[in-house]
Amino acid sequence: MRYLDVDGLGQVSRIGLGTWQFGSREWGYGENYASGAARDIVRRARELGVTLFDTAEIYGMGKSERILAEALGEERSEVVVASKIFPIAPFPAVVKQRAEASARRLRLETIPLYQIHKPNPVVPDSVIMPGMRELLESGRIRRAGVSTYSLERWRKADAALGLPVISNQVHFSLANPAPLDDLVPFAEQHQRVVIAYSPLAQGLLSGKYGLQNRPGGVRATNPLFGTENLSRIEPLLDVLRQVAVEVDAKPAQVALAWLLSLPQVVAIPGASSVEQLEFNVAAAEIELSAEAQQRLTVAARAFHPVSAPRSMANMLLERIGRR
Repeated sequence: MRYLDVDGLGQVSRIGLGTWQFGSREWGYGENYASGAARDIVRRARELGVTLFDTAEIYGMGKSERILAEALGEERSEVVVASKIFPIAPFPAVVKQRAEASARRLRLETIPLYQIHKPNPVVPDSVIMPGMRELLESGRIRRAGVSTYSLERWRKADAALGLPVISNQVHFSLANPAPLDDLVPFAEQHQRVVIAYSPLAQGLLSGKYGLQNRPGGVRATNPLFGTENLSRIEPLLDVLRQVAVEVDAKPAQVALAWLLSLPQVVAIPGASSVEQLEFNVAAAEIELSAEAQQRLTVAARAFHPVSAPRSMANMLLERIGRR
């Protein structure tokens, strides 16, 4: 495993574990998940050196936090648990209340990394961040982060907090390389962290899906798996497959290795089994040549998917803002 040394957090594994699927029935969660699959995945992650575990209050409506706490057991205080507040009415008193609720579910006195889940379109960070500052000063959280923030809003959050907002969790992969343009350079210059969620584009970068092999389940509703995008991404997948042969790995592992080749970037793929976790973690050992990195970057920048509809979360925030 490779690590980033992050001020206030310690060693953060370059491959973390995203736990959106913990407690979410759309990913196959059942009543025995916490004491079965989740426990086994988390325990194996710890054996392999994973220190970053990402969750959120909205994942399974609190179930993900509870399941993660149970799976980590006494090691809860030894790792970087990252949770997120969904920013509906994110006034200081509400931020404090919601952080305390997450801490209870996580069984933690202090949440190592607490993040604003999405930028609120009507409530500025000058209103939100004083609540985060209070949490920092009281010791209820160690570092503050954000998620899906533009560089401009990340800077505004910094100013509003009066301290560095240490991380920005964003949609980032070879299929969505936009953070390369501004967020990654900012993180490198200012010693921040870009946390890449959906680093495999829900499996699109595995190379196993195509026009003749469409996914089912949750993925079937993702516009990336539509006819037009499955056609458009083939040139990128061809390069990914070529590099995978060169380094004796699988395309998905190369996609993760590409992210880890970037400064101040960590990835948080999910895992539905111990085998998938081991597969993901192995990507941290892959060294890509500068030439391979460049080929992948050029192919990623050339992929232009058709526009996806707004996410449900954004539509909810916009609807609230109109009231």
